[in-house]
Amino acid sequence: MFDTISKWIIAAADFLGGYPLFLLLIGGGLYLFVRSGFVSLRYLPEAVKALRQKSDAKNGQISSAQALASVVAATIGLGNIAGVAIALVIGGPGAIFWMWVSALVGMSTKYHEGVLAIMYKGKGSDGSPQGGPMYIIENGLGRRWRPLAVFFAIAGMFGTLCIMNANQLTEAFMSVFTTPEGIASSGALEGVGALIGMTNDQVFKLLFGIIIALIVALVVLRGIKRIARVASVLVPFMVGAYFVMVAYIIITHIGEVPAVFASIFREAFNPEAGFGALAYIAMTGARRAALVNDAGIGTGSIMHGASRNNEPVREGLVAMLGPSIDSGLVCTLTAFAILLCGNIEVEGVKGLQVAMGAFAAGIPYGEYLLMLIVACFALSSMFSYSFYGTRCAAYLFGEERARYFTWVFILTLVAFAVIPLDAAVGLCDLFYALMAIPTMIALLALGRKVRAATREYHSRKETNQTK
Repeated sequence: MFDTISKWIIAAADFLGGYPLFLLLIGGGLYLFVRSGFVSLRYLPEAVKALRQKSDAKNGQISSAQALASVVAATIGLGNIAGVAIALVIGGPGAIFWMWVSALVGMSTKYHEGVLAIMYKGKGSDGSPQGGPMYIIENGLGRRWRPLAVFFAIAGMFGTLCIMNANQLTEAFMSVFTTPEGIASSGALEGVGALIGMTNDQVFKLLFGIIIALIVALVVLRGIKRIARVASVLVPFMVGAYFVMVAYIIITHIGEVPAVFASIFREAFNPEAGFGALAYIAMTGARRAALVNDAGIGTGSIMHGASRNNEPVREGLVAMLGPSIDSGLVCTLTAFAILLCGNIEVEGVKGLQVAMGAFAAGIPYGEYLLMLIVACFALSSMFSYSFYGTRCAAYLFGEERARYFTWVFILTLVAFAVIPLDAAVGLCDLFYALMAIPTMIALLALGRKVRAATREYHSRKETNQTK
């Protein structure tokens, strides 16, 4: 019975998280991109300026810059490394070009999310200002749409559980710091294993999961302000460190860089591959980017809705920088490191192993340095996703009861580090895909409101009347 249910869950997740999700996010995002007048191209310099502006508004808990850092902390994760490697293995270098295209489309979607998060900001049960698709739907589309808001909140509680992050971070550490046969014999590990009926590998995973949970608990139990402060420090550090590592690889392989650029553009539009192959390459790159930057999923608007900002368009400009950082900069860094030093001609769909091999070949002790970055990426995602899930729980059950969800989130990190996860990951992926449905419905339905706000903002800006 359980095996049958598991197969249904995995099949549903594979179907809904495949081309339907791709068409919803990329197709809907492309429509918003065109209808907004190519906002992510026209207003990118202005978005950078908006990031430096300060607001005196009191209707929030964090600044716009902190909101962006927290959103980027969530979206920069293992997908930026393993996901890019998978895209290269499946679609070749040409997939990277389509990741760039998807990033531009995602920036437009995130712009709409940021604008609407402030325009239709709601209040929690304790009166605190809150944002997210729940409030956008209820306040923007009307009370009769509340079932759709509840639908998002339920999906959000499950979709934001960091199943893959906890499990893959544990597996990554084991792959780097243990022998191919597993954890070496240890009296302490064997003693604990004999006491609780686990192998050495399982005990290692359990202890590592406990360490992950403790680190996350130290941050998330103090609320959004602590999450934002940590993200504001951690994101620049990990992106900067990753940039330095890839810069070293590029400098030491500078003669091969033009060939890498040429292969990206050549294979992105290679007519010899045929239309079907070309379409497959484009979908592979665009789909990976969409899943990395969360544009259209709705989580980013939860964080941006908590910012101290009365100007919706300014928040939208800040929000649209997110995909340019994660799907644009970080994914490009990973791609160049792998194409210069790695091997993408491998059997099966391998992600992290391909990236590890590239950094090990390109930098002395590169696999260990990459492991440090992977840990930062994974932990930063956990910090922000705990907040997303808690806000969904608070919308459904109130602020007091939402605290229990935070503890459940922390405890699941230990469980997910140890247990086999096929069905659990399928369930999480299914709910993650379901989050996109109400979010994209709201963004498309309220797109005209965003366009009107954009025109009004720039009209006021010309006369120096912006807030």
